[in-house]
Amino acid sequence: MKLHIQLLLILLALIAAFAALNWGVFIAPTALSLGVATVHMPLGLMMLGLLVLVTAAFLLYIAYLQGSALLETRRHTRELQANRELADKAEASRFTELRTFLAAELAQQTELTAQAQAGVLARIEQLERALQAAVEQSGNTTCAYIGELEDRLDKTGAPPAQD
Repeated sequence: MKLHIQLLLILLALIAAFAALNWGVFIAPTALSLGVATVHMPLGLMMLGLLVLVTAAFLLYIAYLQGSALLETRRHTRELQANRELADKAEASRFTELRTFLAAELAQQTELTAQAQAGVLARIEQLERALQAAVEQSGNTTCAYIGELEDRLDKTGAPPAQD
């Protein structure tokens, strides 16, 4: 139990013990003035009754405060849950948006890579054709030089070399 509850219970026990020890005085009738009239009744018993009423009123007030605090806590819990769900939905939306963005970027990069690859292949084919033309031209030039040398050798009368 909490300390303040224990103190309250000890105080109530002390009051009950005091009333029990002085019960004869508590129930002795006395003339009491109510402002408009005078009545004969036990002052101690009336004071104990008032103490019980005040204690009951405070207990009701404490129950009301705890009940309203509990309701407020439940309301805050519902609001927090709603906000958490909203945040989860927003986060899921951001993840979906990020996934869509990444998919679009990946598709764009794939397309750019394919275009670059096609460009490189086209350039390689062009260079290959140019190399083949250069090799063919070099071969033709070499054949022309050999033919020219053979013609010169034929004119000079030297026998052709045999392999």
